[in-house]
Amino acid sequence: MADIRTYNVVILGIGFLLIFTAFTTCGNIEQTVVKSLNNTTFSGSGYHSLGIIYGVFSFCNLLAPTIVAITGPQLTMFLSGILYSGYIAVFIIPSTWSFYFTSVLIGIGAAMLWTAQGHVLLENSDTSTINRNTGMFWALLQCRYKQRVTSAVTEAKTEFKTILDIFRTKTILLLSFCMAYSGLELSFYSGVYGTCIGATTHFGEAAKGLIGISGIVVGIGEIVGGGLFGLVLKNNRFRRTSVVFLGMVVHFVAFYLIFLNIPDDAPVVLKTSSQHKPYMAPSVSIALLCSFLLGLGDSCFNTQLYSILGRVYVEHSAPAFAIFKFTQSIFAAVAFFYSGYVLLTWQLLIMVIMGFTGTLCFFIVERLQNVSADTQEY
Repeated sequence: MADIRTYNVVILGIGFLLIFTAFTTCGNIEQTVVKSLNNTTFSGSGYHSLGIIYGVFSFCNLLAPTIVAITGPQLTMFLSGILYSGYIAVFIIPSTWSFYFTSVLIGIGAAMLWTAQGHVLLENSDTSTINRNTGMFWALLQCRYKQRVTSAVTEAKTEFKTILDIFRTKTILLLSFCMAYSGLELSFYSGVYGTCIGATTHFGEAAKGLIGISGIVVGIGEIVGGGLFGLVLKNNRFRRTSVVFLGMVVHFVAFYLIFLNIPDDAPVVLKTSSQHKPYMAPSVSIALLCSFLLGLGDSCFNTQLYSILGRVYVEHSAPAFAIFKFTQSIFAAVAFFYSGYVLLTWQLLIMVIMGFTGTLCFFIVERLQNVSADTQEY
């Protein structure tokens, strides 16, 4: 039985690897592809498409548990995978209406997919393997849902009421700043930064090819951080603040290097290549180093947010993680919508302010939890 459950988790991981290799690649290059289309009938924006995806995803995430309970996780994942394939297939023959229509569909499918994934992951885990399995899917811990459903309507009402109650707690209000920052930097590393690299004329003919390489390096940073902080330090409450502080420092170093290395107008929608000169001669090595740092810092914030939410809301983990995903996705959607019109310097400044504020709020929450634990022990 144990071997079968492990096999199921491995197959689940491979399936997500294939889906998101395609989708992440698409997200990294789509703004560059869209800007280069010489087609008077196409007026879509890659940033707007990604904004729609995350906007729809954020709201559907609150309703997904009920839908998955009715249709079943396996069928839900199959149908969601088809929606992902449909979105990517639009780029074969691009048209504005299908581009935005499938953006809405994939937003719905994403919420269903992540929820179903969490259900299957928990079905194939127990107390001795849950840390290992959730380490593989550390970014998906918000999907801890009940395995037995009696009344879908009743459950939906109960879940929604619990979400509203938790939303008003001091812990969530403070952590929402850190969640918001995770959404801003998610949009930056998953779509904006690759576009900036592709638009940097100083990189010459290699610029467009560097977009894909950058995405791979971001993934390496995520894997290193996820493996180290998601598994090794997952259950150590005194290390959470250290990891989050490290994530902030790593991101701030990356932002400063990007500020120096990438032209200020690189993310602007109406340009296919940069016109401004950066503060230093653009370096491919520095650009890719920043990609790694963006992935590493992202894993620092996400693993510790999941860890603290899982500790504070042990009995209501599903609503707590749903709030996290909702807040993160809302800010990612907002960031995608303004990214095509705001110069790089101002985007970086927004993330620095939110990153510092989010880290400070995380420290306050951790301090409050430690004091509460000490009081209970006393």
